[in-house]
Amino acid sequence: MWSGLPQPEEGRPPSLAAVPWKSLGPCRGRGESPGALAETPAGEEAQSEEGPVAAPLDVSRLRSSSMEIREKGSEFLKEELHKAQKELKLKDEECERLSKVREQLEQELEELTASLFEEAHKMVREANTKQAASEKQLKEARGKIDMLQAEVTALKTLVITSTPASPNRELHPQLLSPTKAGPRKGHSRHKSTSSALCPVVCPVAGHALVPDKEGKEVDTTLFAEFQAWRESPTLDKTCPFLERVYREDVGPCLDFTMQELSALVRAAVEDNTLTIEPVASQALPAVKVAAVECRGASTCALSGLARACRHRIRLGDSESHYYISPSSRARITAVCNFFTYIRYIQQGLVRQDAEPMFWEIMRLRKEMSLAKLGFFPQEA
Repeated sequence: MWSGLPQPEEGRPPSLAAVPWKSLGPCRGRGESPGALAETPAGEEAQSEEGPVAAPLDVSRLRSSSMEIREKGSEFLKEELHKAQKELKLKDEECERLSKVREQLEQELEELTASLFEEAHKMVREANTKQAASEKQLKEARGKIDMLQAEVTALKTLVITSTPASPNRELHPQLLSPTKAGPRKGHSRHKSTSSALCPVVCPVAGHALVPDKEGKEVDTTLFAEFQAWRESPTLDKTCPFLERVYREDVGPCLDFTMQELSALVRAAVEDNTLTIEPVASQALPAVKVAAVECRGASTCALSGLARACRHRIRLGDSESHYYISPSSRARITAVCNFFTYIRYIQQGLVRQDAEPMFWEIMRLRKEMSLAKLGFFPQEA
């Protein structure tokens, strides 16, 4: 049977491709008539004719739909990309702004740190300067205190050792014996009525009489100038009170023959830096100094006259010494005493009424005038 068909192998079912099939058309159910079956070939032929035309349409539709999808997808992606770019740009701008803020803060922090360090160094320098100034003032104050204590001690010693029964002859050189005092160079006849210069001795009774007191009268102009100066004491030589004293007493008293050395001495006296030292007997040979070559201890460096010089002066911290005569020493000492007293008044160490202070200044001016005229206490 079926000799014309290929035989399947044993044990396997026959292949469907090897079986001839007849197209019966679409199944229309069991109730279809044979006529419908008979029309099937015609329907198949019609479909076979429409197939080649419908296929390109489906492909074009598919292509058009795929193009639309691609375009929409491309537009969507572009929008997303644009949004991402905008967000990225905003983030870059934010990062740049934050970077600028950070740089500004860092710069401000550096400036603040530098200013703080500078201020700290400035405060340290000011503190060191103030400390050095305070230490210097303290040292000067201690030196002044020591000097004042020494002066007070010396004054107390002089006052205590001078009594009516046994007066101190250093305080009262007029009480020296005639052999020690020596002649007064022709001025012994003109004895002052002041008890401070010489007492009047009664040759009959054999005892000293109390001399009459000096007559004193306050000069209203001088007293007014002194009171104006006393209200605010100063060492400024331009004020009326000191200007008069400089013109009438200080200037003439320190006007020596050697003008250059006289100016140096005057400046040292005003600055309170002049030192007067006694000359020992072994120190009498001639010495050379920086500004003036002293011609031994027998020549005064200020007057240039040949005199026995028992004292020498030193100006400030200089190591140079200048030998001076007793007359020059008396003139310098009188001016120094005046400046010492007005400095005490300026520092508030003199607690007296105006009139006693005025008369003490007049006494010191009198000493300057007498020293200028050549009067000085004879050394023992």
